[in-house]
Amino acid sequence: MAFVGCGYLGSTYAACFAELGYEVVGMDVSVEKVAKLSQGVLPFHEPGLEALLKRNIDSGRLRFTTSVEEIAEFADVHFICVGTPQRPDSDGADLSYVEAAVTELAPHLSRKALIVGKSTVPVGTATWVEELVARHAPPEAGIEVAWSPEFLQEGFAVEDVLRPNRVVFGVNSDWARGMLYAVHKGVFELAAAEDRQVPVVACDFATAELVKVAANAFLATKISFINAMADLCDTTGGDVTLLARAIGYDDRIGPKFLRAGVGFGGGCLPKDIRAFVARAEELGVGDSLRFLGEVDRINARRRTKVVTMAAEMCGRVSGPAGPDLSGLKIALLGVTFKANSDDVRDSPALSVARKLMRAGAVVTAYDPEGMATAKDVVPDVIYAKNIPEAVEGADLVCVLTAWEEFRHTDPAALTGLVDHARVIDGTNSLDPVLWTGAGWKYRGMGRPAHG
Repeated sequence: MAFVGCGYLGSTYAACFAELGYEVVGMDVSVEKVAKLSQGVLPFHEPGLEALLKRNIDSGRLRFTTSVEEIAEFADVHFICVGTPQRPDSDGADLSYVEAAVTELAPHLSRKALIVGKSTVPVGTATWVEELVARHAPPEAGIEVAWSPEFLQEGFAVEDVLRPNRVVFGVNSDWARGMLYAVHKGVFELAAAEDRQVPVVACDFATAELVKVAANAFLATKISFINAMADLCDTTGGDVTLLARAIGYDDRIGPKFLRAGVGFGGGCLPKDIRAFVARAEELGVGDSLRFLGEVDRINARRRTKVVTMAAEMCGRVSGPAGPDLSGLKIALLGVTFKANSDDVRDSPALSVARKLMRAGAVVTAYDPEGMATAKDVVPDVIYAKNIPEAVEGADLVCVLTAWEEFRHTDPAALTGLVDHARVIDGTNSLDPVLWTGAGWKYRGMGRPAHG
């Protein structure tokens, strides 16, 4: 099998399927990326993946190339794993990378093969890809198309590929369905060996395309819901962590994605829900997804909320242009959009950093994995080598990514380093009793003030 596009998605799947015993080639147009991957070097951070990459390159089951002709000759199944970013001129998804991948591959396919989309796309894309294949592939080859969306969580991607909680096969023929079962045989065999089941949803193209965006829209809605409840708790004196625990005991709701904080970010949820709404508008059913616009706005307001809290804790008054934080040194712990990742795309932490600097603050930051990429995005932040260096002389500390390193930090060891022992827990992952006991004034998101 071949994976076209060796970014986060394609390289993760390529390494994991090689681990399952398949012969795999990853193809990417970037010579630099292919060179790194061929040497067993990941261009991003994902726990456990680099070891799989190196092991399977060494075994000979996995290799990388820039040659479309090579993968066309080699593979029976071609997974399209290219990016679908937000278009610069609208909220819709940019499908130019999908189009380029398909139109460059199809003319070189000389025998029957299956092109499988894994990228997150607007509903209707698979049918359009079929039309592209019909125009560009040799008719006698009988190339077919299927769609099998990915459900990777950054920080847990290896497990998500090897031990998925479900797989979805969007197909138009029995042959395509059989091929998808064949390429997932290793996944099913591993599940059987571990006495697990992997549910399979075999469906039409439209359903397969909608599964991923519908799942992301639901998760985003759940996150924004609990953040809206945090605002109510701030106003009424409630504690959103206890509220989330109480409603999470209801099996119809469940406890996951009910941690209030600075909101969601990353390369998927924000752009996917916007593209979902844009596609619904194109199809004439925009009213049905209009609530997702408010989900997005609630999420954006969480970032401004941190700046407002910073002004309140530091005794600064907000004027018509917002708070004046000039002369303050504020330390940020965390720059990635989530823990166990170096991804800073649409990171709430970096958005807060920009807002704090615009308000006049000097911002110092530390993150275990994300600072190299963050420097390219927000170069005006002062990046520290460790937590003590980041917080030294700070008037306020903001914890904005839920790294275990931050949760296990001893607040007493930091008290003597800061100018003022004040902390905003933007992840609601710290222990307020522990921090206030060490002399800190603590504010969480939707939690009563301590200290």
